[in-house]
Amino acid sequence: MENPTATELVEELDRVTVQRFNLRNRHASALAKLMEEREDLRGTYAFADLVDDSLRWSA
Repeated sequence: MENPTATELVEELDRVTVQRFNLRNRHASALAKLMEEREDLRGTYAFADLVDDSLRWSA
């Protein structure tokens, strides 16, 4: 895109937003599955614990 139009820019931003949303959901899902399978991991990484707890509360 040499000189993108406003519509093209909006479409690109929408595409990137959807990609980020999907990636975030995949990572959260994988983390929740891992934490469920491996309870010994609890307490080793505070952020992972926080995400896991957040997912449990929002379900």
